[in-house]
Amino acid sequence: MAYHHASEMKGVVAEYLNMCIESEHNNLCRAEKNSKDAEDANKLSRIVKAYTTVLSELGEDVDREGLLRTPLRAAKAMQFLTKGYHEKTQDILNDAIFDENHEEMVIVKDIELFSLCEHHLVPFFGKAHIAYLPNKKVVGLSKLARIVEIYSRRLQVQERLTKQIASAISEALEPAGVAVVIEAVHMCMVMRGVQKMNASTVTSVMLGRFHDDHKTRKEFLALTMRN
Repeated sequence: MAYHHASEMKGVVAEYLNMCIESEHNNLCRAEKNSKDAEDANKLSRIVKAYTTVLSELGEDVDREGLLRTPLRAAKAMQFLTKGYHEKTQDILNDAIFDENHEEMVIVKDIELFSLCEHHLVPFFGKAHIAYLPNKKVVGLSKLARIVEIYSRRLQVQERLTKQIASAISEALEPAGVAVVIEAVHMCMVMRGVQKMNASTVTSVMLGRFHDDHKTRKEFLALTMRN
């Protein structure tokens, strides 16, 4: 009887300790979240202040009705347009890479992208075409579009964006080859500077067999560039 009572007491103590540990963990999580929320609020406030200064220096009356909330809206928009800095390909790919005995070309084309030119902070936009040659591994097709989103939602130049997308896919899947082509219109060429309305820019990165084998590269380009 005494043994049974002691066993029950041990169970109660263990349960109590687990509750304490869980409660402490929850408190730490809440404290960490509150700290992050405060830090995010401070960042947003500083960006709002910066936009207010810019508008004022441009000669605008920041107190007029139409501009009262413009600094806040612009700050939130800029945070959204650069949210890729806080995202990692590993986070979106962990549960979406599958073993599959498939070695033929996989292509996802016409992936819409929107980014900001790092030189003038104006948009460039267009489409990305991606192909890879699986090496016993395939990835959920939507994840290729997500990779494009992660790297395009940063301050970019098109050349680097193309390379980053190709490198991320290559590192994650270790395929026999990766090909990425981006076609985009840059508003820094349309709205300012040379003001050429119909100019577009095409960049490409070929890795593995796409780089080494012209027949593989030709097949990709033929399938991708046809209307």
